[in-house]
Amino acid sequence: MTTTNTAENDALKAAVFQRLHPRIYLERFIAENFRPDGRAPDAWRDVNLNVGVCVRSFLQPTEERSISTADGSSLVRLGNTTVVCGVKAEIAEPELDREGEGFLVPNLDLPAMCSPKFKPGPPTEEAQVLSDRLNEVLITSGILPLDSLCIHHGKSVWVLYVDATCINYDGNVFDATLLAMIAALKNTQLPKATYDEETGRTICTRKSKVPLQIARTPIAMSFGVFNSTTLLADPTSFEEPLLDTTVSVILDADSGDLISAIQLGIDTTPSQSLLQTCMAAAAKRRPVLSGRV
Repeated sequence: MTTTNTAENDALKAAVFQRLHPRIYLERFIAENFRPDGRAPDAWRDVNLNVGVCVRSFLQPTEERSISTADGSSLVRLGNTTVVCGVKAEIAEPELDREGEGFLVPNLDLPAMCSPKFKPGPPTEEAQVLSDRLNEVLITSGILPLDSLCIHHGKSVWVLYVDATCINYDGNVFDATLLAMIAALKNTQLPKATYDEETGRTICTRKSKVPLQIARTPIAMSFGVFNSTTLLADPTSFEEPLLDTTVSVILDADSGDLISAIQLGIDTTPSQSLLQTCMAAAAKRRPVLSGRV
């Protein structure tokens, strides 16, 4: 009994110290070449991916129906970070200057239920920034030729709403969300659609469906720099506020080609050695993720 009480008291003291002095707490772990969750600085968390699945156990019943009737869906767990994504296809008129191209509209929601750091209300600045980053990656990578979403030139195109929701936030939501979006798009099948010029209507049949013409598969691997010296792979929600800067390397899952590298934080001028180290680590990680998508 005494041993149990002592262990509980030590755990409580550690939790209080972590909350009051988070930087010192992390520094003491790093000094032993470990992190608070038991990983080495360069170690990644486990990743699990499911596509076209029912997510009733994670969402409210009404939300579950919207996912189960989506044209494509996925659920990704990166450690304790969990993201569910659904793709909904709608028909719209194309833009005047791009009459042969459809639309790809990604969005990430960080609701209050996923973490105490988020409050109910309009989308947070973090969610908007992440949505912009995701949109930039999806468009610049050329994951999907937008002209493949054209039903009838100048008249009718597909709009793909790629909506992701984080249902448990424990850091590195960018990597998890991009993986969920890619998996959901690969899982998406569109009903065969034809445009009737006489009536001016687009007719769809769900008896015949076609998959999307996925051209590339971008995957992200993110790193954080702590105290200007230590590189942490796949940072957690505890580590993220303590980082000097973060670097996200986006590679093509199949070829390994570099698509882009994004750095955010205090030090916004990446050193050549830092980028090379991140790119080398990302190249080692790529086969693990490419086998999942």
